[in-house]
Amino acid sequence: CAWSIERTREHLYSTCSSVQSESVPLLQHNGQVHVHRDHHRSAPMPPHSHTSNSELQHSTTSPKQRRRRSQPMHILAVRRLQEEEQQLRTSSLPAIPNPFPELSGSPVLSPGSLPPCQPSGTYIINIFSEDGMGKVVEIPADMTARDLCQLLVYKSHCVDDNSWALVEHHPLLGLERCLEDHELVVQVQASMTSEGRFLFRKNYAKYEFFRNPLNFFPEHMVAWCQETNGAIPPSQLLQNFLNSSSCPEIQGFLYVKEMGRKSWKKLYVFLRRSGLYFSTKGTSKEPRHLQLLADLEDSNVFTVTTGKKLHSAPTDYEFCIKPNKRTELKELRMLCTEDEQSRTSWMTAFRLFKYGIVLYQNYKIPQQRKTLSHFSTPVRSVSENSLVAMDFSGRIGRVIDNPLEAQSAAMEEGNAWRKRSQRMNILGSPSPLHPCLLNSVIHRTQLWFHGRITREESHRMIHQQGQVDGLFLLRDSQSNPKAFVLTLCHHQKIKHFQILPCEEDGQIFFSLDDGSTKFTDLIQLVEFYQLNRGVLPCKLKHPCTLVAL
Repeated sequence: CAWSIERTREHLYSTCSSVQSESVPLLQHNGQVHVHRDHHRSAPMPPHSHTSNSELQHSTTSPKQRRRRSQPMHILAVRRLQEEEQQLRTSSLPAIPNPFPELSGSPVLSPGSLPPCQPSGTYIINIFSEDGMGKVVEIPADMTARDLCQLLVYKSHCVDDNSWALVEHHPLLGLERCLEDHELVVQVQASMTSEGRFLFRKNYAKYEFFRNPLNFFPEHMVAWCQETNGAIPPSQLLQNFLNSSSCPEIQGFLYVKEMGRKSWKKLYVFLRRSGLYFSTKGTSKEPRHLQLLADLEDSNVFTVTTGKKLHSAPTDYEFCIKPNKRTELKELRMLCTEDEQSRTSWMTAFRLFKYGIVLYQNYKIPQQRKTLSHFSTPVRSVSENSLVAMDFSGRIGRVIDNPLEAQSAAMEEGNAWRKRSQRMNILGSPSPLHPCLLNSVIHRTQLWFHGRITREESHRMIHQQGQVDGLFLLRDSQSNPKAFVLTLCHHQKIKHFQILPCEEDGQIFFSLDDGSTKFTDLIQLVEFYQLNRGVLPCKLKHPCTLVAL
């Protein structure tokens, strides 16, 4: 009786499985779905009275059928159908003649070798200047930050010295960073919140690392330098940071803000290509003591402008690592250093580890490329292109083609103009070219003069534009209404020098060194210290300028 019940159960189970297998869609080679019907199962089964249970099971279901019964074939069939439909769609494309058959060895380009589709269309971008004024620009989807900066330079009639940058600014979070030249502006805008904006400003320190690499990373911060106990050759330092196969490491103490709290901890941190880690046991580098702080691939490093006020940071030199998405304040990884040089070193190392050789290519491109990628208009304004040097000493004027002769003529003309203005002053002529009046206002037309700004505002402008050696500006003195102040950056420290007026033979001069070197106006003073260091710690190299869009 038990044997007959077991036989009946197996027979019913095999019959149900055959019905289920008949409804399973199978994918054929032509990409179509057919229902497989087993005609052998429709035939009546002969009775086997003397077979065992195992023999009966093997006779009713084959191994292939048992595999169908135990696997979700309908899910696999749908996936295979989607894959083969994609292959059929690709293979149905017409063959495209290969314009370069000698490079690939095939006269026809296969559809799989076609380049991926790039984003198309145009987008509206709002750009703001330092004074809060904005400009709406329509750009293509594949325009990079460098190309947009060149477009703004041309539209604003600025000097294209490859130091302009596009800044991603988040006023509510107090964050900002300079976009890399190769980044797509549309993609960056898509990851920004509604309060975020783009700023257009100077940044002289963007590629300062490639000019002076030894000024960025002291020996105690580079791990392999401590292991070799030797000095860092500049070429080897650059090669280690740019080579993706090498494994450099930056290490040191940082203040780390706890997630979701206002407290800060001083931890020993390691920056590697794989991410930012901290040690749970002193300065140990053992893997079991390292914990991941932030990932480099899907994040960017930002300067924090309101660290002490918003985050209660222990120092003023705060930076943070922000994911490439619309994030809240609690999702930011806040870090803090002891001084400005350490913050610059950590942020520069983050950029080098993330982008590597791409940064060096961005640094070299302005020296190799003279044309713009998205438009062919000249960078100089039309008015500048229409100016030529003329010589009217003869009966007819002639154009001076030699640049040295043109420069000499300009200097002679300037000296002659000053002599004429002094002669007119002696004769008492009330002309608008009165030297005393002109010398006191002529500097206000220069880009490096910023009028009545405070000491704190001058510090902020120097910080924003890079804090490189020789970055300077001139402003009115707050303590002496007749004096001026030269604000100069040297070794990432900002110093102020007062320019005092002095009178000699009824004429007003300006001097930085108590009258030892006198100048008739501030333009002469700036031009002199751009060529000579004098009493300053370094020459004047980079004017701190603002642009009105």
